[in-house]
Amino acid sequence: MYRFTGFTDCKSVRALLENECRKHGVRGTLLLALEGINGTIAGRSQGVAAVLDCIRGLPGCADLDVKYSSAPDMPFHRMKVRVKREIVTMGEPEVDPVASGGIYVDAEDWNALISDPDTIVIDTRNGYEVAVGTFPGAIDPKTDCFRDFPRWFRGVREELLGSRKQPKVAMFCTGGIRCEKSTAFLKQEGVEEVYHLKGGILNYLETVSEEDSLWRGECFLFDQRVTIGHGLQGGTYELCHACRRPLSSHDLATPLYEAGVSCAACHSERTEKQRDSYRERQRQTTLAAAQGRTHIGLRQAKQSTPGAS
Repeated sequence: MYRFTGFTDCKSVRALLENECRKHGVRGTLLLALEGINGTIAGRSQGVAAVLDCIRGLPGCADLDVKYSSAPDMPFHRMKVRVKREIVTMGEPEVDPVASGGIYVDAEDWNALISDPDTIVIDTRNGYEVAVGTFPGAIDPKTDCFRDFPRWFRGVREELLGSRKQPKVAMFCTGGIRCEKSTAFLKQEGVEEVYHLKGGILNYLETVSEEDSLWRGECFLFDQRVTIGHGLQGGTYELCHACRRPLSSHDLATPLYEAGVSCAACHSERTEKQRDSYRERQRQTTLAAAQGRTHIGLRQAKQSTPGAS
């Protein structure tokens, strides 16, 4: 869920939501900032509904954008409500998605837009997400985090747009929030005709049949499901619990992969001391599973890891 709106007292909102989630056994993460709310939560239907009712009662949140999916097990270990500078970090304080965003395109109309040869299609997600799946012909900025997007665009703007009549620009992301900001950013940069996929890839995979779909691959998620496919069905990737990157069956077979400790992508990014810490965490996790309980895990050494923001 997410909603761009104006909050004036995030600390009070945080206390309210923490209490509501705790009361209804809801887990996940909610991010609050002066610009609005963003997050993913999970729980029993009644509990989730109660929390959403609470959020919809906040200023400007009556039309909260929510996407639902089900899972056989709780995908989160705990509930976190955090106050941040931005609900999705771009690092461009002048960008205002409420005042200046792109044009929404419904999932049913997306194929026609991105098939138009006069349309430039940009995947606004991080490189490791794009590698799992994307739309054919979409430009991959190869960013490590969303904060890198403005610098990338400014660096390739002339190459993309040139001096001719500006083309249409269509952008997409997982659930829509990054495109709310990226389309507003492009409008601020003087790009006039900017579109984004309403509800993101998740809405497209749920709405458009696999026979009519242009999507190729799977869609990465920031929870224990890792990836999903058409109809929001579970995907085939696993997660590296050291760096949070998705792993294919090929990745799992590489000699640098060690469950809970490293994968080929992050092995060189960690020290042996960190890997020893991860091994202990993995040992504790395995022991907890054998005893029928959930182990949240040892605190990792401070290290930047991929994420949506």
